[in-house]
Amino acid sequence: MQRCGTRIAGAGPAGGTGARGGPPARDGRTGRAALPAPDTAALGTLLRTALKQGAPGAMARIDDHRASYDDHPTVYKAMEGVADRGTGDWISTADRFRIGSVTKSFSAVVLLQLAAEGRVKLDDPVNRYLPGLLPDDRITVRHVLSHRSGLYDYSDELFARSVSGFEAVRTKVFTYRQLLALSLKHPRTQAPGTAYSYSNTNFVVVGMLIEKLTGHSVRTAYENRIIKPLKLSDTFYVHPAMKIPGRYAHGYLTPDKAKSPLVDATEQTVSWAQSAGALISSTRDLNTFFSALLGGRLLPPSQLAQMERWIPAGTAQAYGLGLRRRDLSCGVSVYGHTGVVQGYYTYAFTSRDGRRSLAALANTSNNGAVHLTMLRTLESAFCGKRTKVRGTSQLPGTAVEYDLAH
Repeated sequence: MQRCGTRIAGAGPAGGTGARGGPPARDGRTGRAALPAPDTAALGTLLRTALKQGAPGAMARIDDHRASYDDHPTVYKAMEGVADRGTGDWISTADRFRIGSVTKSFSAVVLLQLAAEGRVKLDDPVNRYLPGLLPDDRITVRHVLSHRSGLYDYSDELFARSVSGFEAVRTKVFTYRQLLALSLKHPRTQAPGTAYSYSNTNFVVVGMLIEKLTGHSVRTAYENRIIKPLKLSDTFYVHPAMKIPGRYAHGYLTPDKAKSPLVDATEQTVSWAQSAGALISSTRDLNTFFSALLGGRLLPPSQLAQMERWIPAGTAQAYGLGLRRRDLSCGVSVYGHTGVVQGYYTYAFTSRDGRRSLAALANTSNNGAVHLTMLRTLESAFCGKRTKVRGTSQLPGTAVEYDLAH
C-alpha cells in the first residue's frame, strides 16, 4: 500500500520565524549568508522517484537550527511509501532502521575522544596497541580511520552475490579476529598511507582498538560517549541480536537477477560489520549526532580538525577520519556519511556549522538507480530551489560509491 502523494510536514519554532521570516543567519565558522530554504517540493519528487525505481519506501528529515544550536529547529519531514510490504504500514520518520556505514562516524568519534584523552596517538602504528595484529607495522591508527591502510575489504568476497551472500551470514556471529582473517587471506591493495581505498576491514580494526583501549565493548563506548550524552533515544547497538527494537522500517534487499522478488533483510545479526556498520538509529537521532559533531560538541577543536583533514575520495567528495565531505552543485559542502546494509540506504549529512542537517532513507539496497536518486536529496536540502531536480539524472561530478555491502 502506498499513500498517494508525499507527506511533507514543516514545523517552525514556537514564536519564531518559521522557514522564511527573520534576519538571515550567518555561518558560525565562515560568516557567509545562511543556506537557502530547503526545496521540499523537489524532495518529495525524489522520494516518489525512488519508489518508481523499486524502493518500497523513502523518507527524509531536515533539522534547521537558524539562530543557534540550542534553539527549537525548523523541522521538515517528507515520507513516501511503506515501511512494511506485508502490512502496508506507511513509512515514517519516527521509524528506526539500520544505518550501515554511518556507524563509522560514531566509531571514529569514540577513537578521537580517546586520542583527546591521550590514550592513543593517531600516527602510532596499530600494532603498538594491538601487538602482532597487522602484518605491516607501518599501518597507523590514522591510516585505518582514513581508509588508507591497504587492508583488503573482506565484504567484497562475502557479498559477491547479494542474496546468497547475505543468507550465508544473516544469522552468523563473527569475532573481530575472524573478520580480519578474511581480509588477511588477500594481498594488501596498496602501501599504507597512500591513496584512499574504502574497506570495512579498517573499521573492524577501529572497533578492536576501542575495546582494547577502553576495556569495554563498543556498545558501552557508544552508549557512554555518544548515545547518552546526546540523548539519542532511537540509537542502539544490539549485536548479535537480530531484531530492531520498537517501531522500525523493514529493509528489502534487491536480488542481482532482474525482476526477482525483494528479500526482507530486516532481521540479521550484522555481525559481518559490527563497528563498521551495525548501529540502528532514526532520522532525528542522526541529525542530532551530526549537528553535535560539526558544531563542536563531541570533540575538542584539535580532534575535529584532525577528522576534517581531507583526502580525495572520488569526484566532488573527500574523506577525513570516519567523515565524508560531499561538494554540491551550488558550491555548498556538506559533512557526514552514507550507509549501505542489506535492505537500507542511509544518507546523513550536515552543514559546515552543523546548523542544518539532513537524514534520508530508502528501505532497499543493491539498487543503483535508487542510490543515485537519494543522493540528490542533499541538493534539495542544502541548495534549495537553485538546483532543478530532473528525475534520476546524476549530479554533476557525482561518483557512485557504496559505503558498506556492495
